[in-house]
Amino acid sequence: MVAEASYDEKLATLNLVEAVEPIQPSPVEAEGRRPRPGPSPRVLAAALAVIASFMIVGGLTAAAVSDDQPQQAGNHSATLGARVAQAAVLEPTPRTVDAYAGLGTWVDVFDYAPGYQGEGHTPSVTPDDIDAMAEAGIETLYLQAARHDDEIVGLVDDTLVTEFVVRAHRARIDVVAWYLPTFADVEADADEIEALIAYDYLGHRFDGVALDIEYINSVPDVTRRNGRLMRLSAKVDAAAGEMPVGAIVLPPVQIEIVGTEFWPHFPWQSISPHYDIWLPMSYWTFRNTDSEWYSGYTYNETSTRLLRENIDDPDALVHGIGGIGDTATPAQYSDFVDSLVDTESIGGSIYDWNTLTAEGRDLLEASFSDGAGASLRRP
Repeated sequence: MVAEASYDEKLATLNLVEAVEPIQPSPVEAEGRRPRPGPSPRVLAAALAVIASFMIVGGLTAAAVSDDQPQQAGNHSATLGARVAQAAVLEPTPRTVDAYAGLGTWVDVFDYAPGYQGEGHTPSVTPDDIDAMAEAGIETLYLQAARHDDEIVGLVDDTLVTEFVVRAHRARIDVVAWYLPTFADVEADADEIEALIAYDYLGHRFDGVALDIEYINSVPDVTRRNGRLMRLSAKVDAAAGEMPVGAIVLPPVQIEIVGTEFWPHFPWQSISPHYDIWLPMSYWTFRNTDSEWYSGYTYNETSTRLLRENIDDPDALVHGIGGIGDTATPAQYSDFVDSLVDTESIGGSIYDWNTLTAEGRDLLEASFSDGAGASLRRP
């Protein structure tokens, strides 16, 4: 696990470098769409769920505690058993693309997971933030629940992830687990994602899983990287079953107009059969302030339109991501929400919860409640 990490490193993982010269890869053959099975909820016996919970949280006891019992304060590891025990064994509900609808928010490992904070730093986001998310009208938490590291496969922190999931579900917030594949080892990436798909604590499962498709450093050759992306996408699709799979992608404006060398000839149509929802990272705040793309509306609207053209699906489901929270202006927040509505996206969010100011949270909550974005709310 990474011993130290700064916010600069966190932003560096976004790989938002601009480039100019395209690389010409050989053509790739498109794959056919595999029909995704319809919802078929798994009903788990209480005894099996309890056994599974012991496997996940290392034997922490989930005592029979009333759902109305107040939560304990203190160290998360010491109190996890009492906290998560407040959720009764659930009969898992169908997992659908509704998990990606409405207002979402993002949390990555640099915000919450031990080992990623750096010497002397404390987590900037904890499960206690779930209450504030609920008050801000958040409907889905996008949580980086796994990360490619040599020392660990699966959840970056069993206890913390479990507490996030249980507390979010108690607050009626869905949780979509996301993962950044490196493509250095397709099997290793697939193992990480399959662990997220299989995660189950007393019936609490992730409501969706999404791949953050942007890392290029491990496989510089674009033809080889495209091939690995296609293989991984097919593997995840086959493993996901009824779980909806999201593709968190670099916005077309970035890789087709602003910096065409970064990931040329991105295999849009080859991977499109394997994803149910698209989440373009329309971070207009990274653009120059005198650029036409420094716009909460134009950057996301154009990227969403081009994305649908690239996959030849004008009705593709999209959840737009804007960012970065504390560098966006109130007017840009409003423009971004307008772009979501005008493109008929099913939801939207700002990256990320940690950088969202109180004003930003209020603006988004108002926009998705009584403003233009009210149409994006779930029924």
